Amino acid sequence: MSSEGGSESDLEAEIETLWQRSQEGLAASDTDSENQTTLDRFLDALEAGDVRAAEKRGGDWEANEWVKHGVLLNFSLRETRAREHGGVTYHDVLPLGETERLGERGTRNTPDGTVVRRGAYVGADAIMMSPSFVNIGAHVGDGTLVDSADTVGSCAQVGESVKLGANSLVGGVLEPVEQAPVVIEEGVSLGAGCRVTSGFVVGRESVVGENTLLTPRIPIYDFVEEEILYGYLPPERRAFTRFVESDVGEHDLFDGGAYKPAVVATDLEEHTLEASAREEALRE
Repeated sequence: MSSEGGSESDLEAEIETLWQRSQEGLAASDTDSENQTTLDRFLDALEAGDVRAAEKRGGDWEANEWVKHGVLLNFSLRETRAREHGGVTYHDVLPLGETERLGERGTRNTPDGTVVRRGAYVGADAIMMSPSFVNIGAHVGDGTLVDSADTVGSCAQVGESVKLGANSLVGGVLEPVEQAPVVIEEGVSLGAGCRVTSGFVVGRESVVGENTLLTPRIPIYDFVEEEILYGYLPPERRAFTRFVESDVGEHDLFDGGAYKPAVVATDLEEHTLEASAREEALRE
């Protein structure tokens, strides 16, 4: 894929050159118009979906380190200044993204609270309800619903036709740069209040119960394959929180025993699919 003004490989080379210079001491006060043009082209490529912070290769999600370098450079090589939006003055290194492109893609967003930061991609026929926030480097696929009080973190990768329930958090990962960010694959339905953090990958078409925390530190008890997983929920699972006995369960301070959270994953059942069905009228 290419970005305006040059190929992706050209842009990657320019970003990596700037990254090396920044590691050697280049500061925001030292950057010139050519450097700023490179940073702007990089943000344009992210917003067009031409480059992504992570991609699936050989069945595994891998970080594109140079893309994450570019995101970090847009913080380190820009200076915070006063900006205006909707009659409000705010202070940041980046402006908000231009939302005109959303309408051109058939995507809807409600006013006074749907915030898309510069450098984020929101696909076609998506819906953003207020208040919600999509951060730089994030990729939100076609037909996805970002519901009220949702946050999509820096570089998070959210697939097509995903339903993010209200008050959900999809975390992002910028550092370390070699670590893949949170990934929500296509067709996933997250219940209200879910949290997905620290590079966790949710497999396609899975349904996650409300208020479930998915993080690599919490085990996934997969009843389908009879195994315990960390950091990954396989495709087409129904997942929900349960509590298992803690290794300090017999401690005298815990009356009745101590327990820790775990996630149970089972086969999807028809009634689960019916309960999480998408209302196509919302997307017409």
